[in-house]
Amino acid sequence: MNRHTGEGQAVICVLLAASIWGLVGLATRFLSALGWSTMLMAGTRNLLGALVLGAYLLAVDRDALRIAPRDLWMFLCSGFVALGCFNLCYFTAQSLTSLSVAAVILYTAPFFVIFMSRLIFGESLTASKLAACVIAFVGCAFVTGFVGGGAVSVSPRVLAVGLGSAICYALYSIFGRIALARYSVMTVTFYSLFIAGVSLCGIYLWRGEPWPTMNVASIAGALVLGVCFTALPYVLYTRGLAAIAPGKASVLAFAEPMVATIAGVCVLGEAITPEALVGIGLIFAGILILNRQSS
Repeated sequence: MNRHTGEGQAVICVLLAASIWGLVGLATRFLSALGWSTMLMAGTRNLLGALVLGAYLLAVDRDALRIAPRDLWMFLCSGFVALGCFNLCYFTAQSLTSLSVAAVILYTAPFFVIFMSRLIFGESLTASKLAACVIAFVGCAFVTGFVGGGAVSVSPRVLAVGLGSAICYALYSIFGRIALARYSVMTVTFYSLFIAGVSLCGIYLWRGEPWPTMNVASIAGALVLGVCFTALPYVLYTRGLAAIAPGKASVLAFAEPMVATIAGVCVLGEAITPEALVGIGLIFAGILILNRQSS
């Protein structure tokens, strides 16, 4: 397999991961209607995803579960600092403002990834990469209604927790790549999800919030959320990080809001605005610009 073939497959992995994440709202809408809180859904999806991967590794590759104690910091960072704190900040932002505003602030993450990658990995800061990032971000603003949807007021607190979610979201790409220098895709994904899930479920228990009714529908919904919408896309995204730079992967992840918009229209019957169509086109253009050399 030549370099371009491997990079092309990595791009497909990241795009598939982002597309699956774009559909996660279908599962969370279902569980929310059954009385699940966002904190419990976030913790459960990470923990169940980790348990599924752990069972698989126990059966086929137990060596993948072995990590050196000196490297535990990597997984604490990718798990609790990145995934766990990302969920806390993002859900807080969603509770303080509209979902559109929270999403737009979150998708400043590629800017942080690109500049962090420049400082940490010496990743090149090209004009094409910056242009793709700006175009995709503007597209996200159109898709979510931040642009063209009326005046929006963002308080300092919303901006703080929103940027916190973006930074934590960006850090998964950074810490994930550091861990991939020593461990396999499955190892990095398992421990990151496990630590994030244990952390969030622990916080939920500590807060003493009520539990929803555990019936067949709740269990089935939780399994779909944990396996299909968590374990699978994180394996794909982390596999993509093994072959392409974090900055590039983070911009490709702009496919998530695009897919979420399409899913809302096709599955939930949500209306699509002209601004959303413009945004989808801009996101797609940003992805094409970013992958011009690979193509």
